[in-house]
Amino acid sequence: MPKIKLILSYDGTDYCGWQKQKAHRHASALPSLQETVEKALETLLQHPVDLSASGRTDAGVHAVAQVAHFDTQSRLPKDLCWALRSRLPHSITAKAAFEAPREFHSTLSAVRKTYKYWIWNDPRPPALLWRYAWWVRQPLSVDFLNSCARQIHGRHDFASFRSMGTPVKHTVREIYRAEWTRRSPQLLQFIVTGNGFMKQMVRNLVGTQVDLSLKAQPHEMMSEILKLQDRQKAGQAAPPQGLFLQKVYYPAALDKRCRDL
Repeated sequence: MPKIKLILSYDGTDYCGWQKQKAHRHASALPSLQETVEKALETLLQHPVDLSASGRTDAGVHAVAQVAHFDTQSRLPKDLCWALRSRLPHSITAKAAFEAPREFHSTLSAVRKTYKYWIWNDPRPPALLWRYAWWVRQPLSVDFLNSCARQIHGRHDFASFRSMGTPVKHTVREIYRAEWTRRSPQLLQFIVTGNGFMKQMVRNLVGTQVDLSLKAQPHEMMSEILKLQDRQKAGQAAPPQGLFLQKVYYPAALDKRCRDL
């Protein structure tokens, strides 16, 4: 049975997150991204589809290149992405499709991920970016934020930046890159690449760095918060709308065996 790998881009504003939810009285009224794409594939392929992704983005979080996979025995259209275009809402796009080797798994095969986070740093809110950036009115220093970010490079226990809700075997992660830049006079961007991220970990990292800046705390506090391994010592999570899953990386040997569709 062929395994199909999809690269998906989406605006997560109008969804309850990636993962479909079981029906219960506290369930969100919003649809999930997973069920939305599954329904489009099922309509096209005429059989039930179980779609797995590289990770579960939270409600309101976006993706530039989410990776997902599913199995099918159906004959595929000549251009699967184009065929999905009319079956998906405008907020979701299938950017690329591949036939992947059987051992490929979008979640388990991933070796690192890159996220980006946008902050609109201006006294006035962003009319055109309110769905995609956190508005922070008070001035922020990129130099100070980078002094904080440098302290999370390398292998650390990130228990202080773990939100409850998803069980994990351990809280140790390795960060390969963490950097702030100014894309425009008002738009700040945080890029972080690591071998894995826990639930809301990136948002907790961003929120803590901004909190230290606004409270005029020394940047060395970032390292102290890491060492304490206590979620209560870190700042609040940054809001979800500024977060994007930018890229998911897989072993080169697996990538080379994926055939374009």
